[in-house]
Amino acid sequence: MEAAHTWPKDVGIIALEIYFPSQYVDQSELEDFDGVSKGKYTIGLGQSKMGFCSDREDVQSLCLTVLQRLVERNNLSYDMIGRLEVGTETVIDKSKSVKTVLMQLFESSGNCSVEGIDTTNACYGGTAALFNALNWVESSSWDGRYAVAIAGDIAVYATGNARCTGGAGAVAMLVGPNASLMVERGLRGTYMCHVYDFYKPDLSSEYPVVDGKLSIKCYLRALDNCYQQYRAKAQAVMDREKNGSVFSLDCIDAMCFHSPYCKLVQKSVARLALNDFVLEANPDLTGKYTGLDQFRHLKLEDTYFDRDVEKAFLAASSQLYETKTKPGLMLANQVGNMYTPSLYGGLLSYLASKPASEMAGKRVSLFSYGSGSASSFYSLRVSTDLKPGSPLNRLVGSIANLEDRLAARTKLSPPEFDSVMKLREKTHHLAPYSPQGNPDALFPGTWYLTEIDEMYRRKYARTPLHSDGRGDVAEE
Repeated sequence: MEAAHTWPKDVGIIALEIYFPSQYVDQSELEDFDGVSKGKYTIGLGQSKMGFCSDREDVQSLCLTVLQRLVERNNLSYDMIGRLEVGTETVIDKSKSVKTVLMQLFESSGNCSVEGIDTTNACYGGTAALFNALNWVESSSWDGRYAVAIAGDIAVYATGNARCTGGAGAVAMLVGPNASLMVERGLRGTYMCHVYDFYKPDLSSEYPVVDGKLSIKCYLRALDNCYQQYRAKAQAVMDREKNGSVFSLDCIDAMCFHSPYCKLVQKSVARLALNDFVLEANPDLTGKYTGLDQFRHLKLEDTYFDRDVEKAFLAASSQLYETKTKPGLMLANQVGNMYTPSLYGGLLSYLASKPASEMAGKRVSLFSYGSGSASSFYSLRVSTDLKPGSPLNRLVGSIANLEDRLAARTKLSPPEFDSVMKLREKTHHLAPYSPQGNPDALFPGTWYLTEIDEMYRRKYARTPLHSDGRGDVAEE
């Protein structure tokens, strides 16, 4: 007789690491340079700064950097990793995965037994990579080792009104049992559909084709559908527990969202409040829903661009936004839209905003959206283990310097930023090519591109991390 199956305990995210570029452009200065009205980017979109990469960095160098930092800062060895997943939409090779490039970091350990490859669907790929990693740990294929999920992208746009919504970065997540952030099993809503809201059909260019208004509608429609599924599943759990409660946003302690720009996230909180209001059988029209009775019988599908509805529920949800979501927007505001890492930059921002003792046991919801489209709404529970050296304390301690790292970046002027963008556009997929950017401008311990040879093979080196100036060299 086979032994009864038992789940690994408390599977989720054990540790997190983030990398963002060492240079940025100020959005208020970019407004002046672009000749747009004052406040269009900073107030209208809610963005302050935007990180960007020179031609010395590509998605592979970003992922090399964040993976090695995760391993080093958590005192891991590469033979402790049995699965490595990469989520990205920054495609620089139509056949060879980013994951295989990362395998050079494993060579000295002799570990070539590492499952997983790349996953691509716009900004959703990082979440798919994480789900794949979680599913492996909870499957019969798990061999007891850690999984790592990486989300990395460089978001750039052609000259015009969308360029200000770019960004770049990478996040690495160590996945396994006894986690700091435990994924709530069975509480997930997913919505997939076919739509051309944002896509990249021109493989010779880094730039996407975007239908801005349609993309916003698709994002909010996906949020409606995912949250309603999640809400129903969470309510079923509460019904089984027979506690007589009704699930609402009050049952969530923090809310993180994929952030194309911060203002859309604020509108998303209002959208969830609208969902609660419409779905509740007997909403409190004299309490938290005071003055909203005129919207009681709305059809959600008719409200995506209804300014009166948006204004009313932005006001009604303002406290929710300030306390449960705004703390998670630091990186989105300061770095911009990192594409696949965007949502997890929000999670890191939230974790960096409070001491571990204030987050223990809290439920954090996450909404992931990738155009095309793919989306999910799920939740994590923060560990209650606050003992010295616990995974939660180590995680929170590892990101305590996040604001200092942001402050250590170098500001470049809009003309300098524009020059870098023109160089990237001119040299994209050029071979052979020797990058022109200065490696000395990068953070210590950053992998960077040294050359692309005539066969399109990319070679990388690492800026010195050690006091004696030692670095590393690697090839694709």
